[in-house]
This record gives sequence, structure tokens and C-alpha cells, in this order.
Amino acid sequence: MGREFQRGHKAKISDLTAGTDLYVGIRIAGPGLAIDISCFGLDANEQLSDDRYFVFYNQPKSPEESIQQLGAQAGDTESFRVTLDRIPAGIHKLSFAASIDGAGQMSQIGPGYIRIVAGGEEVVRYAFTGAEFTTERALMIGDFYLKDVWRFAAVGQGFDGGLAALLENFGGEVAEEEQQPAAQVPPQAPAASPGFAPPAFGAPAGAPPQAHTPPPAPAPAPSFGAPAPATAPAPAPYQQPVHAAPTMAAPLAPPAPAPYGQVPQPSYGQVPPPAPAPAPYGQQPPAYGQVPGQQPPGYGQQPPPYGGQPGGPYPQAAPAAGAGLAAALQPYKEAPTGARWTPQNQQLMRVDLSMGGQAVLARQGSMVLYQGKVDFSYKGAGFAGRIVGNATGQEMQLMRCTGRGQVFLAENGAHLHAIELQGDGICVSAESVLAFDESLQHEVRRIEGHGIPGGALFTMQFQGTGTVIVKTHGVPVVLPVTPTTFADSNAIVAWSSAAQVIISSQVRLRRNAYPGHSGETVNLQFRGAPGNFIVVQPYEV
Repeated sequence: MGREFQRGHKAKISDLTAGTDLYVGIRIAGPGLAIDISCFGLDANEQLSDDRYFVFYNQPKSPEESIQQLGAQAGDTESFRVTLDRIPAGIHKLSFAASIDGAGQMSQIGPGYIRIVAGGEEVVRYAFTGAEFTTERALMIGDFYLKDVWRFAAVGQGFDGGLAALLENFGGEVAEEEQQPAAQVPPQAPAASPGFAPPAFGAPAGAPPQAHTPPPAPAPAPSFGAPAPATAPAPAPYQQPVHAAPTMAAPLAPPAPAPYGQVPQPSYGQVPPPAPAPAPYGQQPPAYGQVPGQQPPGYGQQPPPYGGQPGGPYPQAAPAAGAGLAAALQPYKEAPTGARWTPQNQQLMRVDLSMGGQAVLARQGSMVLYQGKVDFSYKGAGFAGRIVGNATGQEMQLMRCTGRGQVFLAENGAHLHAIELQGDGICVSAESVLAFDESLQHEVRRIEGHGIPGGALFTMQFQGTGTVIVKTHGVPVVLPVTPTTFADSNAIVAWSSAAQVIISSQVRLRRNAYPGHSGETVNLQFRGAPGNFIVVQPYEV
């Protein structure tokens, strides 16, 4: 079964499939819109240094044919063949993008997706709708990128301007957009990619030439990774499946479930309804972390909180069409994305222990629900942890979650944010840590200072590859570190591990309005090179 990605999710290709000869299908359409879909082959600086790797309707393949545009087939508006082990060393990213030719906006498109198919089976899908965008005329959908190994990222980023603006963004020249492709490097042999065959009903007119003529009858699934052939061009209408396995993505035939808080979208292959206008506050909210017209902020590439209501109450979803209990509960169903860490809403996080094969360390008492066979054991923080507890009451009493199942975590209605680390590091206030992958290297650090409650601020530094779940009081803000950056010790949540922290005694404030408080506080000054950041919550500011 394929995995369902949300915007910002990333994964190694080797974790999705062992194949390297892949089919990439894209569906994006809207009433009255003419949409061009293309692939940009970018260098290490994310620039189109060689225009022969701009694959679009006028240049349907790269010189060595590692990237080929195949046309519409198998229910996809456009499709590509990507052979990763044949891509030249100078190409470090393949960016798949769509742009509107003529009038129109991305808010007018219906339900769409990008999917990867290997060996005839879909291994990953990222779905999106026009409700996530506003006046954008182009969309960067998904990327293959090289970071030690090839990986895939669900991007879903709107872009002002059309195809020309996208081309200029990647360093190309608009004047060369309509030129014929340069002289191609002859391939080694017609059968350089053994076993290749298009889908059964073939590609439409204007598609690039194929290795051989497709047979009139349905043929076996192409071994290079195209989807399994269908008996008719249009897929059958989707039948609602029984929610028997909520933690796994649906198979190739049915579409992905609607994101949390949305009414289910039409089946793929059917004519979508016009994109609805953004719902007012208190009615049907958009998908988790997606606010039309805004881009997600970014420490750890964490999207904004559910509903985009800073500090506001939890938005109430409008009931689904129809009547009865099932319709009333439809907007609140579990979001089965198939990823290891999945936000169910802004205050509830689910971790799938079956994925990744590693344990999770979580704050004791944070489990609110679990499914499957899961073992919980006490994880002591050691002597250093007892020092933290004795000094400030911030002892990290952890539980170790192992097994095969899904665990739902929350604490006191705090906002939860998943921060994915890929070899980098971050420091998080010990009070703000909810859970993290055991594979991460972590240690407790102490920042001493008179005026800090308990005499010190205890933080945890995380390093390596994995995910940290951070909790905040309200919606946090991410700020760059400058020589004049100061933060209240109660408000600071996290900062980049390369930043330097200094106790500042320039400002001391009376806090008589807070019963039980120490009566004064101190500021923390942050210093560091450009690129360092701090995360602050709206708490006792």
C-alpha cells in the first residue's frame, strides 16, 4: 500500500521502493484552465544550468532519457518516467511544477495529486486542492532531491507568475522557452531501460515516441513502474471503504481520505466540483497547517497551527453533507497519512511505531490513546535528570514506547509541532519537549543565572536524524538571531544549537501580579552567525 504525504513530508526513495526506474503521475485540472506541467532538472545551486534538463511539452526528454515526459495516461493529467540511476552527476534536484497558461488562478483547480509508481504499484501520493491557494498562477508540486541518496519531498508551494516566472526563478531565460531541444546525446541502445512499456490504453497524441507500439488489448503492468493498466480510460467511481485499518494508507484504486477537518473530495478521475471559497471562522476549516495565501514558517519546516487562528479557540467544523451520526462525525475522523508522525489536529499527534523500526521516548502521562501491540516502559533520566527535578521541577520522566501500533500523544491542550532533523541540531527547553525518536542523540544542558526560577534553565540538545515533538502555549514565532536579540526565560521554546546564550541582567521586572512567582526575571541574550534562530511562545510576555 502506498503512503499518503502531506505538504512538507520527506522520505528516502529507498524507504519507499527498491526500484530506481519510476513513474511519476500528476493530476491537476480546473474548469476553463489551460495548465502546463513540466520538470526542472537543477544543479547543486538549484539552478537550471543546462536548459536541456528543462523537460516540458516542447522538449519531452533529457539527452540521456533519464527524464521523459509521457503525456496523459492511467487517470493522470501528465506523467513522467524518471530513471534515477541514469541521471547525470550534475543534476541534484528534479522539481515538478504546474503553471496556468492564460487567465486563471490556482484557487480554481480541483482535487489534484502527485504520485510515484514503482513496478505497477503506487508507493507514495501527495494530494492537494485549490482551497489551499489564492491568486498564485504556478505551483511547485514535489521534488526529487539528492542528499547522500535520492529523496522525495511534497512541496505544494504556490508561485506568483506563470511558466516564465518559474523559469526565471530557476535561472533560465524566457527567450529560450520555445526553442527546440539541443542536439541530443545518442542513447546507448533503444533498450537502455529494459522492459519499458506504456500503459495499456497508451498516451494521447503529442506524447513522446515510445520504445514500441502498444498492443490494442490491455497489457501487463509496465515493469519500469507505470501504474497497472485499467480496462477503461476513466476509473470507476470510488466506493467508501470500511475504516478497518485507519492507520494505513488506502491502496492504489481508492483516493486518499480527506484531510482532517474537510469534507471528502470527489474520486480521482471524476469531474471535480468548483473550488469552494475559504470558509469563514467557525465553519469548515482548511486542512491542518494550510492557510490560503500564507507559506509555512520554518524551524524544522513545521506548518502553521490548525486553522491558522493565532491564539484563538478550536474552530468548529461544519457538519458534512447529509444527516445522522456518521455525517456529524465525518470531519473529525483520524487522518491516516501513512507517515511516522502525523498531526491529527493542532493539539494531538500520532506516531506509528510500525514505521522506522525504532522506539519513541515520550513524556510520562502524555499517551491519550494507542492501537495495536504497544509496550510502555519507564525510562529514567539518570542522575542528571534527578538534579533537574530537584532544582526546578522540570525532571524529564520519560516512557519508552515500543512495538507495532500507533500511539496518540497530547498534554494539557498544548499546541504540538513536529521538528524533523536531518543531521542538524536544535536546543529545546526541557519543559517544551513532549516526545522524540530514540535514535536522536540528546543531552541535558544547564544555563545558570540569578533570577531564573530554580537558579537555572534546563534545556535538551538534540542532534542527528529523527523527529522532536515540541509543545507550546499558543502559536509560537520564529525570529532570526541578531546581536540585539533578547528573550524572556519563560517564553523561550527553542533555538538553533549553534547560537550562543548569555544571561542578561540589564532588565529586571517585578512580577507581583503573578502569585507564587519569584518576583523578578532575567533575559537571555542570543548571539550567532546569520542563519541562527529562536522560537518564542506568547507566554508570560
